[in-house]
Amino acid sequence: MDHHPPPGDEKPPPPPPSAADLAALIDDNIDAISFASTTPTHPQDSTSSSTTATPSHASWSSASSRPHRPPPCDVCWRRMVEYSSAMTLSELRFVHRLGSGDIGCVYLVEVKGGDGCLFAAKVMDMKEMASRNKESRARVEREILEVLDHPFLPALYATVESPTWSCLLTEFCPGGDLHSLRQDQPERRFNEFAVRFYASEVVAAFEYLHMMGIIYRDLKPENVLVRSDGHIMLTDFDLSLKDDATSTAAQIVCSLPTPPPSPHPSNVKEYSSSATSSSGCTIPNCISHAATAASCFHASRNPKKKKKNKSKYFRAGHHGAAPEIVAEPVDVRSMSFVGTHEYLAPEIVAGDGHGSEVDWWTLGIFVYEMFYGVTPFKGCDHESTLASVVARALEFPREPAVPGPAKDLIAHLLIKDPARRLGSTLGAMAIKHHPFFDGVNWALLRCRKPPFVPRPFDWRKLVNVDADKPVEYY
Repeated sequence: MDHHPPPGDEKPPPPPPSAADLAALIDDNIDAISFASTTPTHPQDSTSSSTTATPSHASWSSASSRPHRPPPCDVCWRRMVEYSSAMTLSELRFVHRLGSGDIGCVYLVEVKGGDGCLFAAKVMDMKEMASRNKESRARVEREILEVLDHPFLPALYATVESPTWSCLLTEFCPGGDLHSLRQDQPERRFNEFAVRFYASEVVAAFEYLHMMGIIYRDLKPENVLVRSDGHIMLTDFDLSLKDDATSTAAQIVCSLPTPPPSPHPSNVKEYSSSATSSSGCTIPNCISHAATAASCFHASRNPKKKKKNKSKYFRAGHHGAAPEIVAEPVDVRSMSFVGTHEYLAPEIVAGDGHGSEVDWWTLGIFVYEMFYGVTPFKGCDHESTLASVVARALEFPREPAVPGPAKDLIAHLLIKDPARRLGSTLGAMAIKHHPFFDGVNWALLRCRKPPFVPRPFDWRKLVNVDADKPVEYY
């Protein structure tokens, strides 16, 4: 269990240094730098190896590309593999400050002589973090990034440590974030295709994180970056919760419980999933927080007793398909008050303790904002926003016109009781089968054509950017 003070009650971070100032500060501490490579030797092995650097170079473990980033498609991974023996800090150039957060700043870093290979370096001031009691957040973020291996999550190329600085070298996403991208859309809203595209990739990322026992807790458009190929990457894991001792096991199911009718848009009523399946297949023990898996590979022994009216979440092509895996970290709980005010789940605001259900609440807020351009419970200040989150019913504006399935998905994700919220028991599996995602081929998400592909990126244009008009690429 972790503990963080409420947002807004903490000491604000100091103004971030420019790329040039940071480079000068790092040069003063070059002899104390140590490197750690996080690229796995085998696809199945995500353990990192670290060595302390001499004043001139550091040793790196040999590495091969991850399964979802083959060498022909990723110049940066190939560049890191070339440094399997040694790499000097002088070969990294801090080009431009991309953004700043609560515990660090993100800079664009160029590998000199690396064929234009660019990275995003999150740099944290160790003394500043110690004075603000933020060291645990930095440690958790690093531990999480070291184990991630998913196409919609960051790849941690390396870490750089010194008594003064801590640096995480990750992917650079030239497409910016979805908040900035939404501002460029007509009426500052995404169309249905774009919302479905980005939401489905967030669902896939959440499914992986929950399988790893990680609760993200900080979904918002600013934390969803657009890669060079137009697909997304979640970023900023310093508020995430990871429980290495979780005993949750993956469960196997072959259908979902039948959901109740959709709540009325202006007065969302809570609902609970039935404890029985419409197919006769046993619902997994994860619903009752058991750790042993329940096998559902067998067919129903009495097909005549099957219900004719199948769930609306199981249309042709869904029901009777291959068994699916459910993995939710149901044993991970927290009492922390963390997150962005407009995205906080009611159970966080009330201080009742929370689990992975908060991620599905934030998904509902995320989809709502992508469609409408605003969040549903925003008030005139933080206090009124939090009060609305807890007490105000969900309402949908008359304009713009949003498809019924999208409203239905949002309504079921924004149920205030976490135990009855869509995804609370069967996780991503229940959400994947919602009608809003009809037609999505979940196995081939990376093969879909994105709604937006960023133009070729030239970092030299950033050097002369007006300081009053910062470019948000992270």
